[in-house]
Amino acid sequence: MDTMINIGEIAPQFQLPDLKGTLFSLGGFHSWIRVVNFWSAECSWCERVDHEWMAYHDAWKEDVKAFWIASNANEPQDLIERAVAKSNLPIVLLDRNQQVANLYGAQVTPHFFVLDGNGTLCYQGAWDDITFRQRVATKVYLPQVIEALIHHRTPEITQTLPYGCVLVRYTE
Repeated sequence: MDTMINIGEIAPQFQLPDLKGTLFSLGGFHSWIRVVNFWSAECSWCERVDHEWMAYHDAWKEDVKAFWIASNANEPQDLIERAVAKSNLPIVLLDRNQQVANLYGAQVTPHFFVLDGNGTLCYQGAWDDITFRQRVATKVYLPQVIEALIHHRTPEITQTLPYGCVLVRYTE
């Protein structure tokens, strides 16, 4: 899958509101490792990954800021709020018109983009190698990528195919 930005390029900056309307800017977290996760409240693939992410959250919270981007056109805010509460997600931003999803070229949920402290895209793709036909992970990509960046190393894996639910866009 082609995204709009390539590994090694500076990722596009954006500003989106959270569920309470507070604006968050990706650039406001310069020097942090930033994880942009295109996410859906209705996607079982996202729900599974959310639970796995939270197992790492405390260990990473001093080095990593993660942003769940709710871009699906068909998901009302109350549905998003219930899913966020259920999984206890820290920062969920609303991309109502899919502007950021389009900017990054996201097609599915979950779809991860990992930026280093300089804002350079270091990884894009899936959390792990689970697919419809392969139900048990043999490789878990994102934790390896983040650990490498925390320790100032270049990740061994920089791109994988994202796998999950189709990101629902408005049609015009």
